[in-house]
Amino acid sequence: MIGLSLQPTQGASDLAKGILIAAFDYSSAHADEFHDWYDLEHLPERQAVSGFGACRRWLTQKDEAVATYDLETVEVLDNPPYRAIAHDNLSVWSKRVIGQCQRLLRFEGTLMGDAVSAAAPDSAGGLLVNAMNIAPEHDADFNAWYDEEHLPALKAVPGTLSAHRYLGREGSTHRYVALYYLERPDIARSQAWKDAASSPWSDRVVPNFLDRVRILAGAYARGDTVA
Repeated sequence: MIGLSLQPTQGASDLAKGILIAAFDYSSAHADEFHDWYDLEHLPERQAVSGFGACRRWLTQKDEAVATYDLETVEVLDNPPYRAIAHDNLSVWSKRVIGQCQRLLRFEGTLMGDAVSAAAPDSAGGLLVNAMNIAPEHDADFNAWYDEEHLPALKAVPGTLSAHRYLGREGSTHRYVALYYLERPDIARSQAWKDAASSPWSDRVVPNFLDRVRILAGAYARGDTVA
């Protein structure tokens, strides 16, 4: 199932070197209003801002929602058109709905590595978000492991459409995020995935994660429940 995917406005660049990710536990909100707010106001407002690419929504089976926004660069979020609808300038509806939810993650980041762009694949039916901080003394080993072993291994798992890492800027809840776009959410529950994620190097690095948030979600489609 392909979820709600608002495409870039006409003339927008295909370049996507930045990302904005927001994730909420909306179990304390009214689900119908939460989805109406996201679909009818919040995402369309942001899609209209120059420099935003595809905006997509994802749901878990635990009343958790993720929104991913491709950005030409993360600096798009510093420009007046975005600031006019964000932060202190959120709409009354936004403030009411967000106030009913628990924020799990807000991440503003820049693409790491040598990829030119990391636009979300239209065909993705699942998304895995892996966010974490890392103690400074383990940072070098952590980044080498991710770039040289972990990300390439998971990217090679059948059903993984793309995998990229991002470095968060000041104000984000986490310093690092890895995003995996999948054919289906269950790709990340498969034995092939578990095998690819397992190694002696992984065993050394993973215990050093701090504040880890791992969210596996299915593509959202309006009118449906969880993918």
